[in-house]
Amino acid sequence: MLTLHKAKSPKSGNKQPKIGLAIAGGGPVGAIYELGALRALDESIDGLSLHDLDVYVGVSSGALIAACLANGISTDKICRIFLGQAQAGLKFEPERLMRPAYREYFERFSKIPAILSDTLTSLIRHPGQANLTELISRLGKAIPSGLFNNETLNKFLEDAFVLMGRGNHFSDLNCELYIVAVDLDSGTAVRFGSEGHREVSISRAVQASAALPGLYPPVEINGHFYVDGALRRTLNASAALDKNVDILIGVNPLVPYDSGAKGQNPGPSDRKLNSGGLPVILSQTFRAMIQSRMEAGFKKYFSSHPNTELILIEPDRDDEDVFFTNIFSYSSRKTLCEHAYQATRKDLLARRDVLAPMLEQRGLSLNMDILNAQQRTLELSIGNDKTSHAPVARGLTGTLEDLEKVLGSRKAS
Repeated sequence: MLTLHKAKSPKSGNKQPKIGLAIAGGGPVGAIYELGALRALDESIDGLSLHDLDVYVGVSSGALIAACLANGISTDKICRIFLGQAQAGLKFEPERLMRPAYREYFERFSKIPAILSDTLTSLIRHPGQANLTELISRLGKAIPSGLFNNETLNKFLEDAFVLMGRGNHFSDLNCELYIVAVDLDSGTAVRFGSEGHREVSISRAVQASAALPGLYPPVEINGHFYVDGALRRTLNASAALDKNVDILIGVNPLVPYDSGAKGQNPGPSDRKLNSGGLPVILSQTFRAMIQSRMEAGFKKYFSSHPNTELILIEPDRDDEDVFFTNIFSYSSRKTLCEHAYQATRKDLLARRDVLAPMLEQRGLSLNMDILNAQQRTLELSIGNDKTSHAPVARGLTGTLEDLEKVLGSRKAS
């Protein structure tokens, strides 16, 4: 689904438009969808390089992709990494994000004796005031704040940036990057990368932005604890719009699924979400909340930034492939990314009459040869880059060769 808003007074003939990209969260499934959609967009618009834009904004899992793009890692390379190509030189394993947070468990459970002791003391001193509710409230302090260890996400990005010869600090970038998280103690949204919030590493900021309460523990940064940025901001595109971008591209993978019963999908489906149990029900509820908030925010941008071209990419409401994908299956991951790639290509082609003039006003153009290539696949698009191993490794090889030559010459003399 492609939503377009044409600027009222675009800068005609601007050959170097200022472009911003805002990527929402959506967990591992959302990230894989976003990769496929972004790859399709990247290759279908001549003059556009998604790893060479002016402003990036990332929320939750979208922060992971935004951080990579802002660091100059192209969409084809990111796809190769996340889809597990051996030639990528780095492997992303979603299973690592589901490792138990043993340290958190130990620290919380170690508080149980003190809690029981305090409760018993209170019961002895004030027997008339003790009740089951108070006991449960006190024991709640011993419940782990997150089931899984999100330190693996920080470590993955650290390794990725080192392996590819990229920096892990906001000052290392040639563009503006904003990673959105929520300060747990104040409930306010914080943009890492903005003034006063640039000292943290990019990988740690991403970890904080993706710390979904209940699943992952809050992330401590300079004495503050941060949780998932999606709790306050779905897309947070205003961070890019405030930088006066000419074009804003938004990607939001979280839309509520429409089974067709009484929604937008005219053909009723045999999918009844209630039968999926609590995880499916919570997913649908969260998606509905996120979508409602995102729609309200995007409509506001139409009037608050009338001179900016707005492009929003989302899945269709009846897209079962996005909603029911098992992201931990490699085949499912690959299928979903391909699905998002093809769906976005289809949307771009369907809206070309509106999109093409918008882009031409900014010195860009649709690549109709690529969009009309019916046999084109994501695998063909990203290729099999056997040279995509780390520049660091190649540089080290060259250094060793130079050293060998020096030592050889000294030995000969």
